[in-house]
Amino acid sequence: MLDVIVLGSAAGGGFPQWNSNAPGCRAAREGLIPARTQTSLAVSADGERWFVLNAAPDLRAQILATPALHARQGLRSTPIQGVVLTNGEIDAITGLLTLRERERFSLYATATTQAQLDANPIFEALNREIVPRRILEPGQPIALPCTDGRFSGLTLTAFDVPGKAPLYAEHLPSQAGETIGLEISDGTHRMVFVPGCAHITPELKERIRNADLLFFEGTLWRDDEMIRANLSPKTGLRMGHVSLTGAGGILEELTETPARKVLIHINNSNPILLPDSPERMAVEQAGWQVGEDDLHIVLGEKT
Repeated sequence: MLDVIVLGSAAGGGFPQWNSNAPGCRAAREGLIPARTQTSLAVSADGERWFVLNAAPDLRAQILATPALHARQGLRSTPIQGVVLTNGEIDAITGLLTLRERERFSLYATATTQAQLDANPIFEALNREIVPRRILEPGQPIALPCTDGRFSGLTLTAFDVPGKAPLYAEHLPSQAGETIGLEISDGTHRMVFVPGCAHITPELKERIRNADLLFFEGTLWRDDEMIRANLSPKTGLRMGHVSLTGAGGILEELTETPARKVLIHINNSNPILLPDSPERMAVEQAGWQVGEDDLHIVLGEKT
């Protein structure tokens, strides 16, 4: 069984973003359309022991909103066995500080992302004797263990994805392993998680070709979206995000992917967040589901 819960589906800043007065954010703030927290997923092979994919700044609220992740035994406990990071961006790592209360789990990331954590002493709040830091080698499958040493039933393979350095490290030379995707399997079903991607390569297409379930970034509708809205001088490509539309865009490049396809990491400026928008209709007609917080997908049956 592959059991997946979308803890959060928005890009950095969430939806509504705290300082945004845009129509979509106003509608979400007023409860007219669904709000979204920042992107994080939880995945399990048995519905009991879970691995969190990216530790969003909203992780505490996400855990409280998800009964499957609640403490169940003794005065303190957690069903979370590990956290897996796809990059060192602020919206993927800040939630680690929520997990500092001496609960045992493993922290998985590439050597590059681990080094970025190592360079910031605030993350030493996670006691390394309790929270060991494990290096992910792209292309090397690992059988994810639970905290008691038993096999979780999930195999994880990290793979390189075109991207960029985290915002706070953009002044440094680019390094391998800054952005990865994740392939997770229960031995029968395959899920691919790509919350950030600068462009879609033939290698990436091949990686997701036989997936049963795909979570792919839907940050921006168009590459110059932030510039047109006077929100930022950066294009999507400059921010390390391929857009949904345009040459080389997601709707063009991933049309024949047979997996169930879910868009996550959606920026508050993206019109697909508006249920009645033509852009929402276009992605749905193209076979994509617009991800929402609390979306729960189960592939297979519990054994």
